[in-house]
Order: sequence, then structure tokens, then C-alpha cells
Amino acid sequence: MSAHHDHGHGHDHGHGGHDHGSLKTYAIGFILSVILTAIPFWLVMGHVIKDSSTTAFVILGFAVVQIVVHMIYFLHMNTRSEGGWSLLALIFTIILVAIVLTGSIWVMYHLNHNMMPSMGPAAGSAVQQMHDMP
Repeated sequence: MSAHHDHGHGHDHGHGGHDHGSLKTYAIGFILSVILTAIPFWLVMGHVIKDSSTTAFVILGFAVVQIVVHMIYFLHMNTRSEGGWSLLALIFTIILVAIVLTGSIWVMYHLNHNMMPSMGPAAGSAVQQMHDMP
């Protein structure tokens, strides 16, 4: 009886075939993740950048780089794995998330803009009338 059993569904179960990483690649990924977490933490806690919006964009940049590090070193995603289907699924997911986020922000902005009372002279009396209601 052989040590490797073929269950008839074409999976390799980690015996050759796909590279599932080594201790070296996991260590590199871990070290990069720690660095990419420590630098933004230092930027915020040390008030290195005075403008908060600039700090937010820098942290967002570090987050994107860390996502890429996780995908490469921990999820082992590349253009060769599974014939490129995992990369295609990732691109599709990113597009869907971008559409949902953009649409949600657009809807919330327009709801806020259209539902708020106007800031003209009558707005003060309308707000006062709402406060005077029982």
C-alpha cells in the first residue's frame, strides 16, 4: 500500500506541487509585518507628522504595503498559483469592495447634504421649533 493516497479529486495535500512556504519565508513575512506595524504606531504616538490627514494617508500607505506582504508571504498568492485564478478572484474582490465603499460614501454624502436643513435665516427658527417640541 502506498503512503500517498489519491482521493480522486486532484488535490495534492501538500506533498510536493504547491509551495506552502518555509520557516524562512514566514520569518521574513513576520519581520516585515512587525516593522510595517511599528512605524505607523511610532508616527502616531510620537506626533512625528503634525497634519492629521497626512498622517492618515501615510498610515493608509503602510496598510496597503502590509496587505501585499501578507498576501505574498502568508497566503502565498502569486500569478502562478492555481493558474492565476486566486489573483483573478482577488482583483474581482477589490473591484467589488471599491464599488461598495464608493457607492456607500456617495449615498451618505448626498443623504447628509439633502436631508440637513438649509443654513439660511429660516434654519435657525426651524431648529428652534424642533427644540421647542414636546
